[in-house]
Amino acid sequence: MSAETFTTAMFLITAVIAGGVLINAVFPVVYNMASTFSSATHESDQRLRTDFKIVTYYASSSGYAQVWMKNIGSSRVPLIDITERSDVFCGAVGDFDHLTYAASGQNAGTWTVDFNQAQYDTNTNNYWDPGETIKITAYTSKISSPGTMVYFQFVLPDGIWRSTEFTAS
Repeated sequence: MSAETFTTAMFLITAVIAGGVLINAVFPVVYNMASTFSSATHESDQRLRTDFKIVTYYASSSGYAQVWMKNIGSSRVPLIDITERSDVFCGAVGDFDHLTYAASGQNAGTWTVDFNQAQYDTNTNNYWDPGETIKITAYTSKISSPGTMVYFQFVLPDGIWRSTEFTAS
């Protein structure tokens, strides 16, 4: 009878140790997965709340295009995200460039944003708030003659993008 008690005690101790090892192996994986799901949920929520629409546009055969866009989402976008982390593509359809942001100037291959006037940043907080409009001016050598079909695309840092095609005058 003492052999059975000893054997049972050994099985019980082994089961407790195995349970502890299993918990130590599984808990970090479950915790890491929960963190990943939480991060993915936050990113998805941010993408769902961020939206904008190209309202109107104009292109000149002298090499620039102006595009007005309205924030129609429920989240605001910091101006620094627009100027330093967003992408602008502009030029003729099938022959466009990835432009570089320039705070001022009119050099081919650059773009500027008109946001610091009260008509665009209505509460002067340096955020593209819901309902506010920004004006992007793109300078490119790819728009060279009247009637050229112009391609424009704007991409926010979180991957939300809008594009349009229109004719230069």
